[in-house]
Amino acid sequence: MLGHMMQQELMISDLLTHAEKAHGSREIVSREADGTAHRYTWAECAARAKQLANALLAAGVKPGDRVATIAWNTYRHIEIYYAVSGIGAIVHTINPRLDPKQVSWMMDHAEDCHVLFDTTFAPIVAAVREQCPAVKSWIALCDTSKLPQDAGELIAYEEFIAAQSDEFEWPRFDENTACTLCYTSGTTGNPKGVLYSHRSTVLHAWCGSTRDALGIGAVDSILAVVPMFHVSAWGLIYAAAMVGAKLVMPGANLDGENLANMINKEKVTLMAGVPTVWLGVLQHCRANKVSLPSVQGAIVGGSALPESLLRAYEEELDIPMRQAWGMTETSPIGVVNAPLPAHDALPGDELVKVKLLQGRRIFGVQMRILDDDGKQLPEDGEVSGHLQVRGPWVASGYFKGAGADAFTDDGWFNTGDVAAIHPDGYMEITDRSKDVIKSGGEWISSIDVENAACNHPDVAMAACIGVPHPKWDERPLLIVQPVPGKKPPKEEVFACIAEKCAKWWVPEDMVYEEVLPIGPTGKILKRELKDKYNN
Repeated sequence: MLGHMMQQELMISDLLTHAEKAHGSREIVSREADGTAHRYTWAECAARAKQLANALLAAGVKPGDRVATIAWNTYRHIEIYYAVSGIGAIVHTINPRLDPKQVSWMMDHAEDCHVLFDTTFAPIVAAVREQCPAVKSWIALCDTSKLPQDAGELIAYEEFIAAQSDEFEWPRFDENTACTLCYTSGTTGNPKGVLYSHRSTVLHAWCGSTRDALGIGAVDSILAVVPMFHVSAWGLIYAAAMVGAKLVMPGANLDGENLANMINKEKVTLMAGVPTVWLGVLQHCRANKVSLPSVQGAIVGGSALPESLLRAYEEELDIPMRQAWGMTETSPIGVVNAPLPAHDALPGDELVKVKLLQGRRIFGVQMRILDDDGKQLPEDGEVSGHLQVRGPWVASGYFKGAGADAFTDDGWFNTGDVAAIHPDGYMEITDRSKDVIKSGGEWISSIDVENAACNHPDVAMAACIGVPHPKWDERPLLIVQPVPGKKPPKEEVFACIAEKCAKWWVPEDMVYEEVLPIGPTGKILKRELKDKYNN
């Protein structure tokens, strides 16, 4: 017997319509590629998204067509998100930090028909357009007066939408229709495409807005530092529309000074980004005695949250940090480190240990850990195993059938992470499968070693890799990026590690790098370090 409830497809366009009708006066503030500030409302965003939808249809865009973006976090990029998916086409977000050869490969693999790009990325367009003959038009996100001159024949975005009506009725279709295509980072070989649906995206936004996830509401002003080309800015563009929050989009300038100024000017209450970004903000605040009084919390993801950064924000700036874990394949929210009532009684150091875990279970994402033989392991917080997940916003396969071995016959996704699951539902990443160090038959967590090393005040960032050893197969090597003007002594850094880790985890040696290699999504490129230091 079925219930007598209305059946309505979950559509991304409904999020924008809700923001327009219920929160139309709430602002979207962004900094454009040329540094100028722009300010308008959700209602104005909805009107311009309808103009763009009409323009795309007039240009022949059909349901299922892929429309690519190479763009910063700005208001025009938000309009593209909603207009393209709203007409049943697919937004293909491209990371501009990738090599042009990878960009042209992805455009060809995705079969993009139109490309919209910020003017700062005109050199990328100039480098790839000859390799992308299937692209029908290249649309620069500017008006005619600011069209780049050296990127071939272009259309100005403002001219593209200017003659179009802002009246448009968003079509209804199957909620499982694809809406966004995002390629993975950090993989060997060619990137793999993850194809999100309207249903998965709306459910993910619903989850993200809950108190135990991102915890946002209409009263919030959200600084979205995490880029829109990386997993839809962690779903913030959709969750903010769902709850009617103010969005603050920093554009291209992600240095500590610019971000701190935007935070204070726009009275940001929540900010989301990777640890390297928050390190820059912290250094600016320390050097200039700047406070951030409006901020009530920071979401940290992309890589592990160092203990030193957590303590600095909470003790110096009075800003709670909430770590989250996820992947391109999980839309990306997998777990979020939200507190439990029992934590109120914990002493400070014990509470810090909990906050450094990746997060605890949220409804919608199931987890399990397996040993090397595929046997499920206990969730005792002690044993680590290969982490697998499943859920309504977790990928079931890759675009065009790539990487089928990442998915199990019984419907789980192999994350490539090694993790422990605690009895209270908290998940702790101990390493990436490819980065775990196996010394004398035992595992060493490179992440734990790195976090412990970062507790030294003169260590800005650290990377721990396994290098060959004649007796133990592998031993850890620590590569440190010092705080500018400092050179932390090896014995002091090793003492920090010995305080937090087993003594036999202390690295065999330590070397200094002025700047560690950072990948397109803000993670340290351990592959480059392994190639450099393997011998």
